[in-house]
Amino acid sequence: MKILRFDDDRIGVLRDENQVVDVSEAITSRKAKGPQRVIEDIIDNFRRYRRKFEQIMARGNGVPLSSVKLLAPIPRPSKCLAAFVNYLDRPDRSLDTLPNEYFYKAPELVGPEGTVELLDIPPVVVYQPEAELAFVMGKKAKNIKEANAMDYVFGYVPFFDISARGMTRRTQFVPKGQDSYGPCGPWITTKDEIPDPHNLVVKSWVNGQARQNYNTKFMAHKIPDQIAWLTRLVQLQPGDVIATGTYHEGLGPINNGDVLEIEIEKLGRAKFLIKGHGPRKDTEWLPGTSQPPAPQGGRMTKV
Repeated sequence: MKILRFDDDRIGVLRDENQVVDVSEAITSRKAKGPQRVIEDIIDNFRRYRRKFEQIMARGNGVPLSSVKLLAPIPRPSKCLAAFVNYLDRPDRSLDTLPNEYFYKAPELVGPEGTVELLDIPPVVVYQPEAELAFVMGKKAKNIKEANAMDYVFGYVPFFDISARGMTRRTQFVPKGQDSYGPCGPWITTKDEIPDPHNLVVKSWVNGQARQNYNTKFMAHKIPDQIAWLTRLVQLQPGDVIATGTYHEGLGPINNGDVLEIEIEKLGRAKFLIKGHGPRKDTEWLPGTSQPPAPQGGRMTKV
């Protein structure tokens, strides 16, 4: 099931890829709970809500997807974490050499057609959008074993980690964690629809130009490993969002006025807008990055 937020904070379910069914009536005290608590309530009690949603969908009422304004599928999770360097995208990278590391992103997530506001923070050379698969937690989790970690996943969502280049590794985490630097969407796809999250094609575009095109099979620390490690350190809550890292090829700068797009196989496509403090260079690529590759169906060359 694909669950989304739209218009004046209503809850919908996507049907037949292009029709939204409003299921808001199934949620008691929706306005009193507020946006985030509503999503957490759906996740906490999804078995019950799923039956209600399916009953509403059976009535046949729906509107075209193009007629609604999509909102961030998770408005403000208690935690938004992102994996640091978690892909086998260079010959010198292996599971043994890549530490299982994370950093916090601001929980104020940006929904489809929303705006990422770039900050003019020296000595940032450039900002780059990293297209990533993110998973949404379904249950409270602490000290979870890798063997049953997937039982704690509720679903998946496409996610951009807006990254600052030109700073040291330590200092870049503050700019990377700014408000609006976690655009995601278009919706949450529940876990049952994705048999293998480690075999999905991830693509991104800037102003219609192809940037990234890779497969999640190159992920170093897989989702069960990530959950097991993270829950040794923090208690994850229903609705928490964890971005799993990116394949560092096809990255390039973003500028004021640019349009970002992300698409992940079976998870949908979303567009975001960039607002900045004046133009930034868009003709130069940083050392170690490549020109944006042509679509390759998920096959990537090493960098």
